[in-house]
Amino acid sequence: MADRVVVGGALYDQGRLLAARRSAPPELAGRWELPGGKVEPGESAEQALVRELREELGVETEPLERIPGEWPLRAGLVLRVWTARLVSGEARPLEDHDELRWLWPDEIDSVDWLDQDRPAVAEAARRLRAAPQG
Repeated sequence: MADRVVVGGALYDQGRLLAARRSAPPELAGRWELPGGKVEPGESAEQALVRELREELGVETEPLERIPGEWPLRAGLVLRVWTARLVSGEARPLEDHDELRWLWPDEIDSVDWLDQDRPAVAEAARRLRAAPQG
């Protein structure tokens, strides 16, 4: 049986990357991640990302491109990450998070990222640094 996909969003706005601090489950609480969640049956990964970011953060987003690679989370779950841009709304921690931070590229390592998010975060930060600013 194929692994169930969890989508993560490397959400960009004005040259910054959004980090979300987990409030649950207890073993993950206090650590930081790229927000997202499970793809539901009949949904594309991009549709799931837009839905999850709306539910978790109260924002509308546009998926851009998938970051190469996938990372096992636990048995039967695999993380795939997309870059996305903020279209409208102001991100708020509505579900599963107790704090959000917009990080400039040189601040990416200032939070304690979940281990499985680190490779995608590093690539998202590299892309952010390489992007034309303005």
